[in-house]
Amino acid sequence: MTDYKIRQAGPADAAMVRTMVVELADHQDEGRFVTSTEDDWRTALGRDDVIVLVAEGNDSPAGYVSALRRAHLWTGRDILALDDLYVREAHRDAGLGRTLMLELARLASPDNLTITWGLRLENEAGARFYNRLGATLRTKTLAAWSPDNYNPLLD
Repeated sequence: MTDYKIRQAGPADAAMVRTMVVELADHQDEGRFVTSTEDDWRTALGRDDVIVLVAEGNDSPAGYVSALRRAHLWTGRDILALDDLYVREAHRDAGLGRTLMLELARLASPDNLTITWGLRLENEAGARFYNRLGATLRTKTLAAWSPDNYNPLLD
């Protein structure tokens, strides 16, 4: 069994994190939407509100969880908005996803931050996983309004 080391990623990890982001996007058939560069990641990983925890096993990246600390206007408090949870295929079914989530919770706990995230309806395995963690799942549609769509309306 592999022992995993979980650590916070920094700017020097930009290439590794971007590689795993692309892997996740490709797995979801959405690789074409990843436009961030290694330089973008270097900048992002230097921000205080960006959290990326990387799991390493046998000195190689095994997965990551990423989140943004942001204001939640309804409660007047901050939350952690989980962006991605990804475990590379060779490391799945070993409890690493749970470990990454618990490490994110460990960061949220001192400030009692709620962790929120989105989940595709067809991701039944993910829903079961999050239910086992005790997460509350509610159906909600995610909308996105891109500059290509709203800019023409501004003329």
